[in-house]
Amino acid sequence: MLVCGGTSPGHRAGGDEISFPPPRGLSASAFLHHTTMSAPRLKIFSGNSNRPLAEEICQHVGVPLGEATVTSFPDGESFVKINENVRGHDIYLVQSTCTPTNHHLMELLIMIDAAKRASAQRITAVIPFYGYARQDRKDQPRVPITAKLVADLLTSAGAHRVLTMDLHSQQIQGFFNIPVDHLFASPVVFKYLERFKAENLVVCSPDVGGMKMAAAYAGALGTGLGMVWKKRTSATTVESVNIVGDVVGKDVLIVDDITETAGTLVNAAKLLRAHGAKSVRAAVSHALLSPMAYERLRGGDIDELITTNSIPLETRGLPITVLSVAPLLAEAIVRINNNESVTSLFKVKGF
Repeated sequence: MLVCGGTSPGHRAGGDEISFPPPRGLSASAFLHHTTMSAPRLKIFSGNSNRPLAEEICQHVGVPLGEATVTSFPDGESFVKINENVRGHDIYLVQSTCTPTNHHLMELLIMIDAAKRASAQRITAVIPFYGYARQDRKDQPRVPITAKLVADLLTSAGAHRVLTMDLHSQQIQGFFNIPVDHLFASPVVFKYLERFKAENLVVCSPDVGGMKMAAAYAGALGTGLGMVWKKRTSATTVESVNIVGDVVGKDVLIVDDITETAGTLVNAAKLLRAHGAKSVRAAVSHALLSPMAYERLRGGDIDELITTNSIPLETRGLPITVLSVAPLLAEAIVRINNNESVTSLFKVKGF
């Protein structure tokens, strides 16, 4: 049996069982015996980027968070030591590559190398937020494709698999030569949005590139669809130009995968209000809020920012709702450990 922490990964904390249908021709009891006896022993470790999320994932899986020393030398070099036996185990390393991005990325690479040299059977990098994802193509001369570089670094370090969520571009999966399980935060957001009346709700994309995500949200929620046409004038400044769709008297939901300065969201909200929107909310998978973003959000143009705990976030008294993706990631980890399909976790209408 899986004996990490005294409970099987097939059970969530609090006694709620994750139920997986047994394969055809195999009884439930025989299937449980098969999975617990054949699946590699599961251990989860965390870097310093988002330890609370890792702890919550462990609670849902039903195993304790693995003991590891992840610290820095006085000169800034990262040091990792896994303080328990992982030989022959199925290892999951939870680390978002958020601010400070380079430091957390290096921590993850060193953790992977440490697990590899400790003879772990399989190493999965669980990256709720995949940094450098916005540099996914050459959009001007003599620039790198850093999303591909990070994929190569993870593979070279020794990762056998990557579990991530809401990549900036789904094509980034193709940068890897190892399996990538790409989850979506949208089911968590959909559940939260059930409280709003669909007949007065309009889903809006803040730019042309986000139309596919907005259309998926609109289709799942049964709402209207709109778009803001924007023009970026610099890395931190965005000018919203026009609105496509009817937003007069409507509760508008802007959807995007990431925000850092909140410039796109706030400018879109201002334009939507100018065109008669009753209220404006924003749902963003990853909120990497900079000081400039907090200042813009204090302006009150956005009634509520809905995001996830893929990265640590301070609300600072602002109307920010943080939804947990720990159950989603935990279920994916359990299924991967049991060599079960995770298709239903990322098979979301419209994506």
